[in-house]
This record gives sequence, structure tokens and C-alpha cells, in this order.
Amino acid sequence: MSKKTPAAAGRRGERRGTARPIRLLGDPVLRTGCDPVRTFDAALERLIDDMFITMYEEDGAGVAANQVGVGLRAFVYDCKDDRGRRNVGHVVNPVLVAADGELLVEPEGCLSVPGMNFPTPRYAHAVVEGVDVKGKPVRVEGTGYFARCLQHECGHLNGDVYIDVLSGDARREAMRAIRALNR
Repeated sequence: MSKKTPAAAGRRGERRGTARPIRLLGDPVLRTGCDPVRTFDAALERLIDDMFITMYEEDGAGVAANQVGVGLRAFVYDCKDDRGRRNVGHVVNPVLVAADGELLVEPEGCLSVPGMNFPTPRYAHAVVEGVDVKGKPVRVEGTGYFARCLQHECGHLNGDVYIDVLSGDARREAMRAIRALNR
């Protein structure tokens, strides 16, 4: 999920890892559902570290593993909720167990569809359950922008891109803009 804010550039902190190229719309890995993580080892830890670095380098609010070319169910995030609280973490084998509340239509972008954002409907509240990099259960609950991020990243892992949830004029506008880029 893209988030273009000047403050994001300083979020990298002391993290380890290497930035990986973001896969762009049209790459088949983005349209393929990801496999569950079965091995919790140093390679998974490196992947999570690399995803954080990539997210910060790209000024994003979240990155799913398939966006860096890895077909595993994992994502990282760093974004604020509707109360201004910063949420930073990762979820491995996430399941979106709740997406409810008010349906909000707000601008949304994606690192895999750079330079574009469209009014996208998302629920104001979301809950994701999964495990952390060590296999320990986690439950992440978000509201506002953070809820939007959780829904967006879970969608990626199912082979979806945010433009898939658009409809009507917004979808037509997105398709026209994407076709114009591919000329």
C-alpha cells in the first residue's frame, strides 16, 4: 500500500535487510494466491526484514511478500489508525477474520500500481489473525487507515490488487489510466 508522506522516509530506523524490487501490475506473481508459510527459519526472518526495508525505501504503508516476488503469505505494515496511533509489525499466514463497520470510500494507492490512487471502498474496522516470524499467534485489529491497510495487504496475498475492489466510474477511470500507461 502506498503512502506518500515526508515523515515516512525517516521510519527506516535501525532495521536490517535489503530493499527488493517491487513487482508491478502485470507481473503474474501479483495475481497468484500465495502459499502458507510452513518453515519458520532465518530465511523467513530475512524476508520480513527485506520487506520492511523495501516498504520504507518505497515510502509505503505496507508490503505483501508477493509484491517483492515471493509467493508466501506474509506482509509488513507501518501506518496510523484513526486515532493517530502508529502501528508497526508483520503477520505471517494472515487471515482477515473481520472487515466491518462503516464502508468508507477514500483515496488508496499501491506500490505495485505506482503514481495512481483511486477512491476505494474499505471497511472502517478490520481484524487479522496469523502468526509472527517465530510462529507465535498474533491478532491485529485496526481502524481507519490501518484497517484499510490490513484489508489491502490481505487482498494482495489472495492474488488481488486494490483496483479489483473498485466499481463503476472509479473502476473505469482506473482501467483507462492503466491502459494509458501500458501504451
